[in-house]
Amino acid sequence: MSDWVEACATGDIDEEDVMRFDHGGRTFAIYRSPDDEFFATDGLCTHEKVHLADGLVMDDIIECPKHNGRFN
Repeated sequence: MSDWVEACATGDIDEEDVMRFDHGGRTFAIYRSPDDEFFATDGLCTHEKVHLADGLVMDDIIECPKHNGRFN
């Protein structure tokens, strides 16, 4: 059995865009880099649990919309 879960189609996320994905009681942020790589991270910032789907993506880094913390 595969541990992969289909979250979306590759065409659903534009370059440096981010989308929210909820699965199994958890929230994820899925985003695409300018190099056409896809990333899935925890969807909530560790600082104040702000959702990263509202953040900014730069290269392979996602930035929290509240306090500008950066994650990769």
